[in-house]
Amino acid sequence: MQVGIVSDTHDNVPAAQAAMDVFEDAGVEAVIHCGDFVAPPLIPHLDRDGVEVHAVRGNNDGEREGLVDAFDALSGGTLHGRFAELEFGGRKFAVLHGEERPVIESLASAGEYDYVVHGHWHVREERTVGETTVINPGAHFPTVPEDNRTVAVVDTEAAPEEAVAFHDVESPL
Repeated sequence: MQVGIVSDTHDNVPAAQAAMDVFEDAGVEAVIHCGDFVAPPLIPHLDRDGVEVHAVRGNNDGEREGLVDAFDALSGGTLHGRFAELEFGGRKFAVLHGEERPVIESLASAGEYDYVVHGHWHVREERTVGETTVINPGAHFPTVPEDNRTVAVVDTEAAPEEAVAFHDVESPL
C-alpha cells in the first residue's frame, strides 16, 4: 500500500493541489497530513476519489469546528485531533505535528511504531531510531527552501530501507 505524507501546507492551496497530484501519480491510497492547514478553505483541496485523508491539528490550525466540518465533508477524511495512531498495510504509524522534539524522540524510541511522522520544523527528514523510521515530509510556504518543499510516500510492502520516497512539490506560491 502507498501512503502519502504531507505537512505544513499553511493555506497554500496550489501546493496542496500539487501534493495531491503527486500522490495520485504515485498510486497513494491514504494520505496523512501532519497539521498546519491553518484554515478550513484548504481542506476540500485534499479530496480525491478513493483516497482516505487522515490528519492531526498543528499549532497554527484555528477554527477547530470549521476544520472538523471540512473534514466531515470529504469523501474519506478524518481529523484525529493532536495525535493519531494509524495502521496501513500492516504498518503502525504515530502521527503528530511535532512541536516538541522530546515527544518525537520518545515515540520513536518506544519501539511501538514502524513510522513516526511529523511536521512543524519545515525541513524534510528521514532517519531511523531502532526499528522505527522518523519522517518529516517537508513544508509548503514561501520561506521554505525549495529542497524542503516535498512530500513523502511510504510503500508499506517494501523493506524499511527502501520504503520512503520524497517527491518535490512544484506549485506557484
